Amino acid sequence: MAPDLTVAGERFPIAGRFTIARGSRTEAVVVTAIIAGDGAVGRGECVPYARYGETVEGVAAAIESVRPRVEGGLDRFALQESLPPGAARNALDCALWDFEAKRTRVPAHVGAGLHRLRPATTAYTISLDTAEAMAEAARRAAERPILKIKLGGEGGDLDRIRTVRAAVPDATLIADANEGWTEATLERHLAACAEAGFALVEQPLPADRDGCLRGMARPVPLCADESVHDRRGLDRLVGLYDAVNIKLDKTGGLTEALALADAAEAHGLAIMIGCMVGTSLAMAPAMLLAPRARFVDLDGPLLLARDRENGLVYEGGVVHPPSPALWG
Repeated sequence: MAPDLTVAGERFPIAGRFTIARGSRTEAVVVTAIIAGDGAVGRGECVPYARYGETVEGVAAAIESVRPRVEGGLDRFALQESLPPGAARNALDCALWDFEAKRTRVPAHVGAGLHRLRPATTAYTISLDTAEAMAEAARRAAERPILKIKLGGEGGDLDRIRTVRAAVPDATLIADANEGWTEATLERHLAACAEAGFALVEQPLPADRDGCLRGMARPVPLCADESVHDRRGLDRLVGLYDAVNIKLDKTGGLTEALALADAAEAHGLAIMIGCMVGTSLAMAPAMLLAPRARFVDLDGPLLLARDRENGLVYEGGVVHPPSPALWG
């Protein structure tokens, strides 16, 4: 029986307000692809991201554009040529992984060459705010061993860096500037992060202005986020960054994410596994990359007021692998 494709937009309220250098939001708006047939149902979730020119309507339309091919039996390898990297392909790619796992009764992680998925320690994000408010939020999350600190606001980042570190002296800290710093401010911000013992700094400069990083002394390792999507252009990042943040919504799904991880490792780049703010359905496929990652940042569901049924289980800073009822 030919599979059927369903595309749905869904909204999940955020617990409070989530703020980064580019703005604030109070809900996660996701698009879900569902492929059903032969008694199996596969699901994939994506988060359309305005930074990359995506909208919910545009992503849903892109998925609909390949409906005849999906319902005609398109596999995830042919999908790579049918849609470009991005949220739309991510939802379909992950749905195809899940569909194949359900149809064959072979777990997705086994299909990806992993004998077993283990729990992973994930970072927890502290939203951009005043230094005092961020320090208080960090204190409330002090039982979590890794905290990601959003930076890049209108001034005040030096104070945020020092104040948060004083609030949580034992935590591993990651700074995420979301392209919010400039070449003029970079040196002193990196020096402050080094003095405060930060383990990593994500995307300090805009993606189209990061060339100045080449050959620059880096007192803290730098991780590319907005500067890396898939394997194309990866060569350019060597010498600019020490690590890459792999997100399935950027790569266009798990298939390309696994290939990007291979390529990054071959280039000597460390791996971080990241996410947009979405539900456990979006995090579950990314768990297959966790064993290879220096840092795992799959805290999206923890930022929501409610998650999906059968969501990932979080215990302190640890996230457990998905159950088949959720994905894979």
